[in-house]
Amino acid sequence: MNNLKKGILFAALFSGLFFVSCSNDNDDDDLVGNWIKKSAFDGPARSSATSFVIGDYAYVATGYTGDEYLKDLWVYDSNGDYWEQKANFTGVGRSSASAFTLNGKGYIGLGYDGTNRLKDFYQYDPSNNSWTQKADFEGTARYGAVGFQAAGKAFFGTGYDGNYLKDFYQYDDTANTWTLVNGFGGNKRRNATVFVISDKAYLVTGINNGVYQEDFWEFDPAANTWTRKRDIDKDTDDDYSWNDDYAITRSNASGFSMNGLGYVVGGENIKTAWEYNPSTDLWTERTAMEGATRTDAVGFAINNRGFYLLGRVGSSYFDDVWEFKPQDEQSDDDN
Repeated sequence: MNNLKKGILFAALFSGLFFVSCSNDNDDDDLVGNWIKKSAFDGPARSSATSFVIGDYAYVATGYTGDEYLKDLWVYDSNGDYWEQKANFTGVGRSSASAFTLNGKGYIGLGYDGTNRLKDFYQYDPSNNSWTQKADFEGTARYGAVGFQAAGKAFFGTGYDGNYLKDFYQYDDTANTWTLVNGFGGNKRRNATVFVISDKAYLVTGINNGVYQEDFWEFDPAANTWTRKRDIDKDTDDDYSWNDDYAITRSNASGFSMNGLGYVVGGENIKTAWEYNPSTDLWTERTAMEGATRTDAVGFAINNRGFYLLGRVGSSYFDDVWEFKPQDEQSDDDN
């Protein structure tokens, strides 16, 4: 009788463990979003490149191969799914530069050339495939800064100049000048992520002295004001924290926006993807990137289509390109 009871108990425990295991697997399977492999990048595999988008085209430039700091420029045709090389960037080769698009032209500046932190700044004109040097960035030379354009105004901010930074400067393309804008109330950081929704920029993630940053901010360039949103860390216990399931903190991630929602993908030793809804100030986890885990990748959106590409893990550098379909079910048959 005792042996029978022990057998029943063992079977029950085993069944319970099996059920928990299946439930956890199902939790992973329940995440929505599908990653589709696209035409590979035609240039050398690299990390820490930068990008800007003009119309139907995304431009990817600079970066680091593990041996060389690059200055080549490539354009991606999102309709035809192919790459073409364009005129080389005319500054020195660099990694961890920053970029934005303003009034139909692309801009690249800042970064690191293997020896120096940089503050030079250049304009790319797609109509004649040419580069023009513009006024140096007004702040300190730095790398790992964010660049963005919202409501017709363009900015560089944060980064690392030997110190972690939190300042922001606006660029005026008519006057070719930089102006320090209102103070940012958040923490200093480098390698943060930014995405733009409805003319407002959202600054999130990043690192400061080895600590991943938890505060999350919305910038309204029309009013020149910063508003703190709910923190992204599940362990915080203050007025700004929200969800115990959040695992969004990271650095060196990539960001883009589609259809009024923001996305943060990848980063140091992580490949998860999170979707932000500004109307609720809440995040939802989506299917993790289906390629290799990587850091220092590039993310951009073209006409509400999100792309994620390049990057590295350790000494391995990537040239693959992925499109993310956030509302589709995950499938392995399309890669």
